[in-house]
Amino acid sequence: MQKIEKLLQKRAAELLAEGTVERVLAWQAGEFFYDNTPAAVSSADECDKLVYNEFCPANLCKYLIETSHAGKKTAVFLKSCDTYGVNQLLKDNRIKREFVYAIGTPCSGMLDINKIKAAGAKGIISVSVDGDEVVVNTAYGEKRLAKADVLLNKCLMCKGAAYKIADEELAEPLPVPQFTGDKFAKVKEIEAMSPEERFAFWQSELSKCIRCNACRNVCPACTCENCVFDNPNSGIAQRAATDSFEENMFHLIRSFHVAGRCTDCGECTRVCPQNIPLHLINRKYIKDINEFYGDYQAGSDLETRAPLNAYTFGDCEPNIVYKRGGNE
Repeated sequence: MQKIEKLLQKRAAELLAEGTVERVLAWQAGEFFYDNTPAAVSSADECDKLVYNEFCPANLCKYLIETSHAGKKTAVFLKSCDTYGVNQLLKDNRIKREFVYAIGTPCSGMLDINKIKAAGAKGIISVSVDGDEVVVNTAYGEKRLAKADVLLNKCLMCKGAAYKIADEELAEPLPVPQFTGDKFAKVKEIEAMSPEERFAFWQSELSKCIRCNACRNVCPACTCENCVFDNPNSGIAQRAATDSFEENMFHLIRSFHVAGRCTDCGECTRVCPQNIPLHLINRKYIKDINEFYGDYQAGSDLETRAPLNAYTFGDCEPNIVYKRGGNE
C-alpha cells in the first residue's frame, strides 16, 4: 500500500497544481496509526500529509455534497465499494457530476483493529500486510494472523474490484476478498425468529443507542439538509432516547428513508460506537426488494431506476401476498 500512497500524494498534488480541481478528498493520519480519518486539502503543499493503507475504511463520497454545493471541482479517491455511493448521490441529485473528479483507488480489504486485538494482540506497535497474512508488531514480539480473519465485516462481503464510476484509476486493481456465502444469512436467521424473539433482539440492540448520529452522518444515502430528528419541535431532537419507542423510531424511520437507495456499504455499522448491527435493518429491505421486484443494487449505475421509484403493472400491491423471488 505504501506505493499506492505515494501515487495518491503525487496525483493529488498534480491535480491541484495544474488547476484541474480546487480540492482533494482523501485520508490523513489520525490519533493512532489504525485511526486514519477523512482529509480535505486545497493546495499541493498539503498533499504530503495524505495517507493510504489498510486502515482507510471511510467512504468519502458524502463530503462531495458540500463541495458540489459550493461549486468546487473536487477530486475524490474512491475504493471500489465507495463508487456505489457516488452514483447514488448523483441519482438522487445531491451532487453535480461536473464538480466531481473520481479517482479509482485499489483496495484489497481494510483491516479491523478490534478483531486484531480480539485475536490476542496486545501492546500493538504497528501492523502490516504480508500476502494473506497480517503481521502485528507488538511490545511482546511479532504475531501473524490470517488476513481473512481480521478484515472489516463489510470487506468480507466485497462487491468486487470494479469501479462503478471513475475518471481515472490510480493503479492496477488489487485482489479483493472473495465472498461466496449468503449475505442475507443473518437476515434469514432473524426472519426465522418468532415475532416476540425478533422484537426482543432489536430491542436489545437498539437500546444501546446513544443517539450520537454517527450512522446518519456517515450514510451516503442519508443526506437531508434538514433532518426530521434535528427539528427542535419534534421533541426528540439531538438527545438520547428515553424509552424503547424512541429508540426504535429513530433507526426505523431512518432506514425507511434510505430504503431502495442504501448501497449496503456497511458504514453505519462500522462507525457505531455501540456496535449495533444497523446494516441488518437495511439489508432486510434490500432482500425484500430483490425478492418482490427482482435483483437491484443501488448505485451500480446512473441509468437504472430504483424499484421504489418506478411503477409497472406487475409490481406488488401492499394488500396482496406475492411469492418471493421476483414479479410473480
